[in-house]
Amino acid sequence: MWRDEDGLLRIEGWAREGLTDARLAERMGVGASTLRRWKKRFPEIGEAVSKGRAPVDVQAENALLKAALGYTVKVKKPFKVKRVTTRPGEGRVEEERIEYAEEEIHVPPKSNVLLFVNKNLRPDRWRDRPGADEGGDEVLEEVLKKWESEE
Repeated sequence: MWRDEDGLLRIEGWAREGLTDARLAERMGVGASTLRRWKKRFPEIGEAVSKGRAPVDVQAENALLKAALGYTVKVKKPFKVKRVTTRPGEGRVEEERIEYAEEEIHVPPKSNVLLFVNKNLRPDRWRDRPGADEGGDEVLEEVLKKWESEE
């Protein structure tokens, strides 16, 4: 049933909605482990999931980058306009109405997101311990010993 055209289309659509494998399996009426096995055994099922998730993945990446770099957004803000007039025989008349103005607001970069993006895009420059994979710990120890001996 899930390997025919309609079944694969449903799986792809659910994946596009951002459902996890556990939620996909639930919608399909099977356990998560069964879905994992099916994805390995039947490539068309795995492809339907991947194809459905591709646009969601791109949207998530774009949102992450946007948060990392900051952005400007236009918002409509309401404000009250008051008009006071004098009419013969009525005296002073006040009229109020709500109008909207568009305002640009800058949303600054989120430093924790920026750090996350940099660590993943450029681990050679942004890892927590630069050079740890190339004997960085030993180099650090030597520098500390030398510094202590100079005191």
